[in-house]
Amino acid sequence: MSDITNMRHEGVLETESHELVGGSRQTSVYVYEAPVRLWHWINAIAILVLALTGFFIGRPLPTMPGEASANFLMGYIRFTHFTAGYILAIGFLFRFYWSLVGNHHAKQLFRLPLTSRHWWSEIWFELRWYLFIEKRPKKYAGHNPLAQIAMFLFITIGTMFMILTGFALYAEGSQRGSWQDTLFGWVIPLVGQSFDVHTLHRLGMWWILTFVIIHIYVAIREDIMSRQSIVSTMISGHRTFKDDDPS
Repeated sequence: MSDITNMRHEGVLETESHELVGGSRQTSVYVYEAPVRLWHWINAIAILVLALTGFFIGRPLPTMPGEASANFLMGYIRFTHFTAGYILAIGFLFRFYWSLVGNHHAKQLFRLPLTSRHWWSEIWFELRWYLFIEKRPKKYAGHNPLAQIAMFLFITIGTMFMILTGFALYAEGSQRGSWQDTLFGWVIPLVGQSFDVHTLHRLGMWWILTFVIIHIYVAIREDIMSRQSIVSTMISGHRTFKDDDPS
């Protein structure tokens, strides 16, 4: 990993600069392609729906008024959960495919430069920056090293874990020999029993939700403190850098 200046010199990025009113300067870099941005927001919605519906599946409503035949609320909740699960899984497969054919930044979610000493030293720097020890941030076109490893652990590994455990539980309701049972039926015997997989699946939800909370905080914080666009970048695809000393 290298900062924005080094990456520009290496020819990895296309940039454009323009002067702002008052003499400050901005540099715009095209980072995230449209498929990556689309996946990001669809994936975010799917995770939100899965978390809400999954919570009620794990802790159903204690009672429902009226005749049982007239109440299908939990059925609708389960159906919505299953639908969002399919969207999450299909989107993840597409995102992996795009990491093979997309630009340099599309690959960061699946490829970590673990053998790079510089990359590890940059992680240490980012930790100090987020702990308010460093006074000035480094600027990256894509994910900074700390964000990259966090995305890999929470999103890449986390999503794979949720797909495995989720479809393993779903396979219980499918007929034996169904594709869900064929692909994921081995998970429950490996873990021990269905309830254990359910517990792990629920813990996985909190694992990902913990990341979501931190991710939102960091995105807003970086937008304000590091003088580079974060939130708008995932809408437009362009990362905008302001000069460090606009005054």
